Amino acid sequence: MAKKKAKKKKATKKKTAKKKKATKGTWTKDDLKLLKKLFSNNLTSEVAKALGRPYDAVKKKAARMGLRKSKSYMKKLGRG
Repeated sequence: MAKKKAKKKKATKKKTAKKKKATKGTWTKDDLKLLKKLFSNNLTSEVAKALGRPYDAVKKKAARMGLRKSKSYMKKLGRG
């Protein structure tokens, strides 16, 4: 008797209509708006937490955008 080779079916993932998180490194318009709004008067770590991004990523992006901490915020920290 001849043996028949079983054909293997490839597993396919079902596509869902869920909105995916932005891919690594991609900043959405909403992310940028929130960064601009929060950065000047909040701890960078708190801004990073709100955006769901690493501290260094937020710090670097803010620097590239020319964002700075406000004078009143720096004074409150005792640095101004």
